[in-house]
Amino acid sequence: MKREHLLKIGVSGVRGVVGEFLTPSLAAAFGQAFGTYVGAGRVVLGRDTRISGPMLEHAVACGLLAAGCEVVRVGVQPTPTMQVYVKATGARGGIGITASHNPPEYNALKLFNGEGLFFNQYERAELIDLYYQSSFRQASNDEMRGIQDDPLTPPRLHIDRVLKHVGVERIRERRFRVGLDGVNGAGSEMSCRFLRDVLGCELHAIHVDPTQVFPREAEPTRESLGALRGLMLERGCDIGFAQDPDGDRLAVCVETGEVLDNDDVLALVVDAVLARTPGPVAVNLTTSSVIDDVAALHGVKVFRSPVGEANVVQAMQAQGAVIGGEGSNGGVIFPAVHACRDSYTGMAFLLDRLASSGLTASGLAGRLPRYERRSGKAAFGHGRLGPIMQRLEGLLPGAKLDRTDGLKIETPHGWIHVRASNTEPLLRFSVESRSARRAGELHALTQAVVAEPAGS
Repeated sequence: MKREHLLKIGVSGVRGVVGEFLTPSLAAAFGQAFGTYVGAGRVVLGRDTRISGPMLEHAVACGLLAAGCEVVRVGVQPTPTMQVYVKATGARGGIGITASHNPPEYNALKLFNGEGLFFNQYERAELIDLYYQSSFRQASNDEMRGIQDDPLTPPRLHIDRVLKHVGVERIRERRFRVGLDGVNGAGSEMSCRFLRDVLGCELHAIHVDPTQVFPREAEPTRESLGALRGLMLERGCDIGFAQDPDGDRLAVCVETGEVLDNDDVLALVVDAVLARTPGPVAVNLTTSSVIDDVAALHGVKVFRSPVGEANVVQAMQAQGAVIGGEGSNGGVIFPAVHACRDSYTGMAFLLDRLASSGLTASGLAGRLPRYERRSGKAAFGHGRLGPIMQRLEGLLPGAKLDRTDGLKIETPHGWIHVRASNTEPLLRFSVESRSARRAGELHALTQAVVAEPAGS
């Protein structure tokens, strides 16, 4: 792997393999650039549970202090919790040290503006220019601010906001048996308190020790959640939840031990929200057409954006969406709590839906229209995406094309979406069809084109 691939500056911030490219000196420089950009004032700093987190936290704090900022350390917190706190406390911005669903050797600086949102493309471009120019503010001794610690307020603020939108007593009365796999991540302790102490569930939790390493693949997928599936069946749980290391992504396991497709998780939450508050929906291009079906039942429109939380949030704000997200990665975005991916909002709405419907989790999921989905990824070099897109276009003449984010090809029988990853040096592709046979054909076609040697 080429060295330049080990650092990625994308829609959520700066990400890379620690030690290879993401170093303390780089983190300090980005912290100082960030502090220069947002201006002197309070900046929130938190992290997930990766072993490199404390090192990078110290480095970023140094950079922020050098720019004349006052640092508010919130410690180990889920990303959505930090975002809520940034906005609620009127901070100039925030930095979350987390590589989210990426493997443990990665880490990242997620950058939030004063609204607690990821930088938009203009803010990001300005900050990156400032970083490369190294024109940082150098605070004098008299201008140096201090460091405060506030680890308790962020979870309280976040949970209070979520509870305003669900029937808390209705959930408590059901005394659901709930399984939880916290991947020993930033949400481990908060999720236990939320489900057990706040919502009154009988909780059966695994991997909720933030002092330990990730016990499974960081991204909560059907393949990585065998332990949760076993727990569900052993304890007779009504529903199970799994998070990624920074607590923004949500996976769901039903009482039969089946892990739902992430797109179906988002569809269930969208249906629950629209039943109470009809309005536009915004999702990314890779999210399943099941969202369009659910929205049609409620008589509302669906708008699509490039992949990436910041892109979906921009689309939601532009269209006044009441709910949205990224089904492709288990990201529920409910702006009435905060315009960010939030596993806690997802868990609360699903439990409320179970309580009010009287159905099982598998019964709820069984009411959704069925689609067959396939996905894949492959390493690829610079300059290969264009030829891959052209090859696919030639193989599917007459299809509807969308080049907003890579290439999405829509045919009467299904669609293909091929794009470069925002966070890793990978090409990602997804296909969907109502027919399992057709989905398999589209997947095989895409896989073959992606695997072709460059220049063939």
